[in-house]
Amino acid sequence: MLDQKIAQDVIDCALSTGGDFAEIFYEDRLNDSLMMRSGKVESVNSGRLHGAGVRVYLGFRGVYVYTNDTSREGLIACARRAASALKSDARISAAPLKANEYVNINPIKLLPSEVKAARKIEKMRAAQAVLSQYPEVVQGIVRYNDSEQRVWIANSEGLYTTDLRVYSRMFVIAVASNGTENQTGSEGPGAQLGFEVFDQRIDPEKAAREAAERAVKMLHAPACPGGIMPVVIDNGFGGVIFHEACGHSLEATSVATGASEFTGKLGQKIAADCVTAIDDGTIANEWGSENVDDEGNPTTKLVLIENGILKNYMIDRLNSRRMKMPVTGSGRRQDYSFAPTSRMRNTYIAAGNDSEEEMIATMGDGLYARKMGGGSVNPATGEFNFAVDEGYLVKGGKIVHPVRGASLIGRGSEILTRIDRVGKDMQMAQGMCGSLSGSVPTNVGQPMIRVSQITVGGR
Repeated sequence: MLDQKIAQDVIDCALSTGGDFAEIFYEDRLNDSLMMRSGKVESVNSGRLHGAGVRVYLGFRGVYVYTNDTSREGLIACARRAASALKSDARISAAPLKANEYVNINPIKLLPSEVKAARKIEKMRAAQAVLSQYPEVVQGIVRYNDSEQRVWIANSEGLYTTDLRVYSRMFVIAVASNGTENQTGSEGPGAQLGFEVFDQRIDPEKAAREAAERAVKMLHAPACPGGIMPVVIDNGFGGVIFHEACGHSLEATSVATGASEFTGKLGQKIAADCVTAIDDGTIANEWGSENVDDEGNPTTKLVLIENGILKNYMIDRLNSRRMKMPVTGSGRRQDYSFAPTSRMRNTYIAAGNDSEEEMIATMGDGLYARKMGGGSVNPATGEFNFAVDEGYLVKGGKIVHPVRGASLIGRGSEILTRIDRVGKDMQMAQGMCGSLSGSVPTNVGQPMIRVSQITVGGR
């Protein structure tokens, strides 16, 4: 742990050359990773990540130095090195540290480190047993990962706080083959819970069944036709569209430097009236939730877009200075070797009032995207390209048959204005988001939505 007296000494040292703000982030993390391929356990890996980082600001300039020597001498040396990069004639004194108390929104019943590997493998075998029931599934991969991250954060404003983040996740991949080509289906449920996640959130058999059925279904599906058409995107992982095409453009990392298409548009209409979008780190035990962010600020529920109007950006401490706006509890980092920056947490389009049956029945000819895959986006322009893992052709308002190879191509700002239906059942799905401060757990989500017109890539 980070002793409060040592933290105070480190901060004082970091300010010794004239910085106007200093912070220490101290981390101790246990990781467990298991992989099974076609019923055989191929790897069982356990590890510990331990270290600390010291950050110093002087105006808009920031320096970050990290170390895995967490002795008092090691931390002071780290602070001294950070301080040496910023010099000013002015000097400030750090406020005395005071422990910050909060209500824990992410209670844990059974720490993964207290569970033997054999019990974790049992859950993996349950998923593999389901995959084995599908003759066309020639290979099944089941991964299990858990992490126990303990952090201590202190800064020159007197903050001293700590948090425990426990993540558990299972990832199931089914590979179906007809002898000449393969198709893949996957599911990756997880939560910020201990091993009790299997009683509350993860059903290994269900995840395996959905992955296998998707792989088999896509193996027999014809290629998707391309063109401009209406598209209905289902709930849950469909939210990756908003996350990538719009969410990153609302992070201060892009906004503060003018590298976002939404810079300077607060209070302006950027989406259809039916669109309200939220980034919420306060949902109990959700994958992207935290009690405090990686800068020690309380997590928040942030309305990004309300009835089509841009209301907020996601803002970290450094970009708060640049933008002259308050922090939003959005400062996140992969681990102590990264300086934090503004990141999403649980980001979703809020539930609306439209009927799912009606939005398909009235769409004419188009595409129903039941499950989205990965893709890419340019935050400066909002241009994106996403794969559809499971899609269906719609003719005359009726779902005709599955299609494969579909992709959605467009621009975030245009898609937001073309959403003309928002369903009632909002669901979220788990993922890992990469950016300047590394890879962090994030949820994406939405109810079923309809985009009146979008370019569909196909054959």
